[in-house]
Amino acid sequence: MTGAELAGFLQRDFPEVAGDFALEGEGEALALRLLVQARHLRPGGTVSGPSIFGLADVAFYLALLSRIGPVALAVTTGASIDFMRKPVAGRDLIARPRILKLGRVLAVGDVLIWSEGADEPVARASLTYSIPPR
Repeated sequence: MTGAELAGFLQRDFPEVAGDFALEGEGEALALRLLVQARHLRPGGTVSGPSIFGLADVAFYLALLSRIGPVALAVTTGASIDFMRKPVAGRDLIARPRILKLGRVLAVGDVLIWSEGADEPVARASLTYSIPPR
C-alpha cells in the first residue's frame, strides 16, 4: 500500500485515532508522527508511556499493511517497549518501523521513536503481529 492508501485506510477504519498521527514517507522510509497534544501528556509535561506505545503499535501496523495490503484483522500478539530517555517537551514524536521477518502467519519487527529534531531515540519497541489467513 502507498502512503496515501495507508492514510486513507487509517482514516476510514480507525477514525477515532487517525487525527493523532501524520504519515510520512512510504515503503522502507515509512515514518509515523504523533501530533503531540495535551491529552498525550502525563504530569510533569512529558508524553505518556501509553501514547508512545500507541505510536509504536500503529507505526508497525501500517508498515505491515504497506507490505501485505489492507488486512484490518492483523493483530499484535507480542510487544515490548524500552523507554530510554524523556521526550523533548513540546515536540512531536516520530516513529520509524522496521519489519525484520515477514512470514505467512507472523510478522516481527521493531520501531525506534525520536522526539522531532533530537539525535537519540526516546524509545524502542519490539512487536510481533499475527496475520490472519486470507
